[in-house]
Amino acid sequence: MSIDKSLKRKGGLTGSRSVLTRAERIIALKADDKFPDGRSPYGLPKVRVMKLGKKPKKTPKAEAAADDAKAAKK
Repeated sequence: MSIDKSLKRKGGLTGSRSVLTRAERIIALKADDKFPDGRSPYGLPKVRVMKLGKKPKKTPKAEAAADDAKAAKK
């Protein structure tokens, strides 16, 4: 049974995820040299997820410049 398209979210996973997949955790551990070759992929230690910061708000001057650039392209 499928989900009606009116109920689907447009952006999918727009927010930051709080959990990494096993493959992502292994990549993060290898980057920190905490995952030696030959180790079992089960029972991995926790890996901290870096949350993305909020986008800075545009100033009125920046918005006006962006509007002028859009108008010039038309």
